[in-house]
Amino acid sequence: MLGARDVRELLSPAECIEAVAEAMVEVSRGAAHLPLRNLMRLPNGRGALGIMPGAIAQPERFGMKLISLFPGNAGTGRSSHMGLYTLYESQHGEPLAILEAGSITAIRTAAASAVATRALARRDARILGILGNGEEAEAHVQAFAALRRFDEVWIWGRNPLKADALIRHLTQEGYSGLRRADSVDEVCAKADVICTVTSASEPVLFGRQVRPGTHLCLVGSSTADYREVDDECVTRGRFFVDFRGSALAQAGELLHAMAAGLVTAEHISAEIGEVLAGTHPGRGGADEITIYKSLGVAAQDLVAASLVHRKALAAGRGTKVSFD
Repeated sequence: MLGARDVRELLSPAECIEAVAEAMVEVSRGAAHLPLRNLMRLPNGRGALGIMPGAIAQPERFGMKLISLFPGNAGTGRSSHMGLYTLYESQHGEPLAILEAGSITAIRTAAASAVATRALARRDARILGILGNGEEAEAHVQAFAALRRFDEVWIWGRNPLKADALIRHLTQEGYSGLRRADSVDEVCAKADVICTVTSASEPVLFGRQVRPGTHLCLVGSSTADYREVDDECVTRGRFFVDFRGSALAQAGELLHAMAAGLVTAEHISAEIGEVLAGTHPGRGGADEITIYKSLGVAAQDLVAASLVHRKALAAGRGTKVSFD
């Protein structure tokens, strides 16, 4: 059994980026089994239970994530995503490890944004913008620092005090170039890459605000009824996804634009794994707006959990338990 501290100390952003990149290629070549995430909303209306099973051919593993989603936890000292990940080997079906899932989710989600940005953003992108100031905002700063050097990182959140606190914390951790933005417009005017990592159910970013050449990672909304950007933003950009099956069922931004009759399923240019494998060219020009819709797929959890498990065995970390 491996707790949050084990996960965070063993799963470096740089290693996770490479593991997730390989996993997304596996996804797009059909070497992963990814049932759609099931979300059971609780009768009290406060949260939901997310259930994400999956299997992957390389490394040959399968597993299940059980994670509670409680957006109202903001400001309570508790994460909005808490749960467990159970990792199995595929020869005999033996459980290998139970890992704290919130940390895995945060790190692999940010790693996926970094992977997509490496593939789709302009080579000369030097300023990063982050909309949101919670756990994923922190994880994204850490992942992007492992990806490339950004001269400035502008962070906006609805609560300026929280944004300031996040910047102080990250600065103490050794990250540099962090600035607080007073508005989304300010982020859009400066940033070459923008990551939306909010809990918003309605758009916080609008197509009219986005400059040509910007790369967007849409991360915060993960259900069909939530969206962080408006229809104009969706239609202006070349749209990439992690997995077509989940995007067409759960990508709120895309589904809203489809329901409005503005785009069809063909608006999806490619899965990111196709770009990584070289079967799709990705960005079409310097002035193009590229959009990566991140829903998160079980293959990302699998490779992250497998990496943590392997490193934990080598380091003698974790608590051994027996089911006998």
